[in-house]
Amino acid sequence: MLDINTFKTIVKNTPLISIDLIIKNKKGDVLLGLRTNRPAKDYWFVPGGRILKDESLVAAFSRLAKNELGKSISIADANFLGVYQHFYSDNFSEDDFSTHYVVLGYELTLDIDLSDLPEQQHSDYQFLSVSSLLDSDDVHQHTKDYFL
Repeated sequence: MLDINTFKTIVKNTPLISIDLIIKNKKGDVLLGLRTNRPAKDYWFVPGGRILKDESLVAAFSRLAKNELGKSISIADANFLGVYQHFYSDNFSEDDFSTHYVVLGYELTLDIDLSDLPEQQHSDYQFLSVSSLLDSDDVHQHTKDYFL
């Protein structure tokens, strides 16, 4: 892991690459977590996270699925949706600079028990229909963009 000041410099000056996991249950409802960290703090958002330096997509996907969903899942089981860009006016720290992510969106159908999900990044979870999440002011626009 990088020290905090080095990581701030990177976030301030370069885009980050990440994977978002668009998880649907068998009814087609989408898994959302209430974010506890900046950026997008206090918004409902799909699970996901950064790809680390020298980490393959396969390894990053597996790590993020385990960390965000508590499950071992292979990237081969997911449907690649495409490349997205997320721009935020804030960042993970209190310093005044923006965050830019290049995001790889992957969709999976899984039935997940919400009470089993990790709480490091999200304080609560819910499944919402696509129409409900698109209508909600509490769901972040970057999450809505996966369904437009």
